[in-house]
Amino acid sequence: MSIKQVLQEANAIQIGVRVSDWRQAIALAAQPLVSGGYIDASYPEAVIANTLTHGAYYVFEEGIAIPHARPESGVVKDCFSLLLLAEPVSFDGSDKADIVIMFGARDSNAHIEEGIRAIVSLLDNDERLARLRQAGSVAEVIDIL
Repeated sequence: MSIKQVLQEANAIQIGVRVSDWRQAIALAAQPLVSGGYIDASYPEAVIANTLTHGAYYVFEEGIAIPHARPESGVVKDCFSLLLLAEPVSFDGSDKADIVIMFGARDSNAHIEEGIRAIVSLLDNDERLARLRQAGSVAEVIDIL
């Protein structure tokens, strides 16, 4: 199943979101995944703890954050969530990001290989990133993906 299909199935695309800080961005990105039973309510807390311990290594210079935690931190089903922020936010002192893709994988191989590779290939396109940042609706985001 593609990222696009998973995002649609989980109803996990949010656009134009305003947050006060990175913790709120993580909580909001996790919300549809928790509601849909893809991750436990403890997962976003694990992502925040992971960030505080290891830093925001998941923020890339293109303004993309890919927050995640280990499979045993509460992943029920492989999943993705897309949060497009109205204003970029710094994740615990990192470069600022306005595209947040939370993902959860049930095992560490899928976690690294499928999750990150799928995200990188999806976003390794400047034109696509620019279009995502300008998207005005969930339908438009789905078309772009």
